[in-house]
Amino acid sequence: QVQLVESGGGLVQAGDSLRLSCAASGRTLSNYFMGWFRQAPGKEREFVACISWSGSWTYYADSAKGRFTISRDNAKNTVHLQMNSLKPEDTAVYSCAAARTRATTPSAYNYWGQGTQVTVSS
Repeated sequence: QVQLVESGGGLVQAGDSLRLSCAASGRTLSNYFMGWFRQAPGKEREFVACISWSGSWTYYADSAKGRFTISRDNAKNTVHLQMNSLKPEDTAVYSCAAARTRATTPSAYNYWGQGTQVTVSS
């Protein structure tokens, strides 16, 4: 069993940056692909980024490319999402998740955090 807890969300202005963190407990994350997803009010959960267990492979949604960077520190059992040049349309609850395989669909992920709110004002 893996427990995931996100932190780092908040209220920022357009153009600002935020760094989200996801801390794991219960089991090491080193054998899992890790992903970040987001869900805005009234919308479906949306893939943002994912990273392989070694950190050597990453993949981003088009909306995140060039602005967001996913990283991980297996020694600290943490995953991060650096978000730069934030836009109002980035406003959502951001959740991290763990999967046994490379995937961008939520159904492939086995463990989820509770999410952290990111609000970007214009």
